Amino acid sequence: MLFSTEFEFTLPKGYVDNDGNVCKKGTMRLATAADEILPMRDPRVQQNPGYLTVILLARVITKLENLRMIDTSIIENLFATDFAYLQSFYKEINEIGKPVVSAICPECKKSIEIEVSLLGEFQVE
Repeated sequence: MLFSTEFEFTLPKGYVDNDGNVCKKGTMRLATAADEILPMRDPRVQQNPGYLTVILLARVITKLENLRMIDTSIIENLFATDFAYLQSFYKEINEIGKPVVSAICPECKKSIEIEVSLLGEFQVE
């Protein structure tokens, strides 16, 4: 069994580059301890702890369509919807387990548990 360290994603809206091109498809890698620790030294994070997520995403997003480099200015210019999506995606691929939602089958009225996934998969338990 191969261990996946990179995961593809598709942004809901997409990043608009300087030429007006919309970039939606990208790849994010699993975070390392350094990815989460080193940005804490950055003065932007010390002034505004919320900036940690911007730096973290810039470190772990390895590709966004044809952009040559992903840096904090790219992340800063994402639409809020895409930023929130990437935060959730990051949590999903880096945390153990997936969020579970309770639901009731409309046909049989049986209660079921569904694992929610941004990776396009779900599991009924």
